Amino acid sequence: MPTLDPARTALVLIDLMERIVALPLAPRSGQDALDAACLLAERFRAAGAPVVAVRVERPNVGEQPPGSELVPRVAELADAVVVKRTVGGFHGTELHELLQGYGAGTLVFAGIATNMGVESTARAADDHGYGLVFAEDAMTALTAEEHHAAVTLDLPRFGEITTSTDLRFG
Repeated sequence: MPTLDPARTALVLIDLMERIVALPLAPRSGQDALDAACLLAERFRAAGAPVVAVRVERPNVGEQPPGSELVPRVAELADAVVVKRTVGGFHGTELHELLQGYGAGTLVFAGIATNMGVESTARAADDHGYGLVFAEDAMTALTAEEHHAAVTLDLPRFGEITTSTDLRFG
């Protein structure tokens, strides 16, 4: 695992919302992925690296479903929150400009679902030229098979798969 420069790295947390964390998920529970992501966010904050939380809102509805806000702990740890209305976090949002403002060249990803919001946002991040790292233990999906396929087949083509505890700052 390369050493991360906190001045050039941002943590991007995907869809850590109460209603999503509460879903039946695998290979780990939403709570376990959330706990790992929050510990990672605390380490980023301590290193002076930004934490960006991305959450989804359903388009064209008058009211969002209950539990559509970020888990309070995530909201407290986030330096910024981006609201998306598609699967990925870049389309139609200010995410790229926000990350550029932080000077981020490398993004570390965590969140739910590995093969949906995380992967879609990561693919767009790769298109924008960011270096990518994935904290596998801070992600989960609707099924263990979907998570496994994402972290063994798809995401390694875009960046490095590691664990939250193996990430180091220089």
